[in-house]
Amino acid sequence: MDIILKDVGYSYGAGTPFESRALYDVDLAIPEGSYTALIGHTGSGKSTVTQHLNALLKPTTGTVTIGDRVIDNKTNNKNLKFIRKKVGIVFQFPESQLFEETIAKDIAFGPMNFGVSEAEALELAKETLPLVGLDETFMDRSPFDLSGGQMRRVAIAGVLAMKPEVLILDEPTAGLDPAGRREIMTMFNKLHEEQGISIVLVTHQMDDVATYADHVIIMDKGTVVKMGSPAEIFLDAEFLQEKQLGLPASLEFLQKFSQQTGIDFGDQRPLGTSRLAAAIIEMLKEGDLDA
Repeated sequence: MDIILKDVGYSYGAGTPFESRALYDVDLAIPEGSYTALIGHTGSGKSTVTQHLNALLKPTTGTVTIGDRVIDNKTNNKNLKFIRKKVGIVFQFPESQLFEETIAKDIAFGPMNFGVSEAEALELAKETLPLVGLDETFMDRSPFDLSGGQMRRVAIAGVLAMKPEVLILDEPTAGLDPAGRREIMTMFNKLHEEQGISIVLVTHQMDDVATYADHVIIMDKGTVVKMGSPAEIFLDAEFLQEKQLGLPASLEFLQKFSQQTGIDFGDQRPLGTSRLAAAIIEMLKEGDLDA
C-alpha cells in the first residue's frame, strides 16, 4: 500500500487567531514495501507529517492518498478508522500505554476494538508474540512484571496484532541502551524483510538510517527539502550540517580513515558499521591496506 502526500499544508488552529502553520507544499511518497527514514531537526514538521500518514490529522490543503483512499480537509472522520488498522504507529515510549492485567489482553485490545472476537483476538496475541521475540508463556503474565525492554516489545506486539501493512516508528529506541537499541532495530528489520511490512522510521539516529533505510526524506521548516537514497543523502555532509543533522558514526570514521590512509571510497562509501568493517577486511585480504 503506497502513501502519497501531494501539496499538503497543515495549520494548527486553522481559521482562529491562534493559527500556526506547521506544513506547506509537502510532496512525498512512501512506496509499498519500502523502508523510509523521515529525518529533520526538532520542529521541522516530522511529527505533523507522521500524523497524516494514518489520518490522525487531515490536511488543511492538498491531499493524502493512503492506498486507494484520498483524504482532504473535507473527508469525514467516521470513514477513516480502517486506515488506522492498515497503518500502525509505534510512538515514543509505547510501553507507557500498557494498561491491561495480562499481556494477552493488552495485545488483544486493538483487534477487539475493530470488531474481532475475543477468542480470535487472543489467538492473534499468541501469533504475534514470537514476532517481537517473546513466546506464549508470556500470555498470562502481567505486563508490569516485565523489564522495560520486554514491556516495549509487548506494546509493539499490540500494534502488530492489527496486521498493519505500514508501520510508523517514532523514535522507537528512545531511552534504550545501545544493546537494546540494536535488538529492537534488528527486530523491525526482520519484520520488514520477512513480513513485507513497509517501515517509516522517524529518528535522530543517523546510524539506523544508514544501516536500515532504502529511502530518506529530510524535513526542514515544515516542508521537504531533500529526498534520496542514504548514499545520496550522506554524500552531502555540508547540507546535513546546515540542517542540524549529523553523519552516521561509520562515515565519521571513514573520513578520518581516508585522511590517514589516503584511500578514498568516493561515491561507493560503505554505509553502516558492518558494511564498513567488511570493506576494510576485504581490502586487507587483497593487500590494498597494510595491517
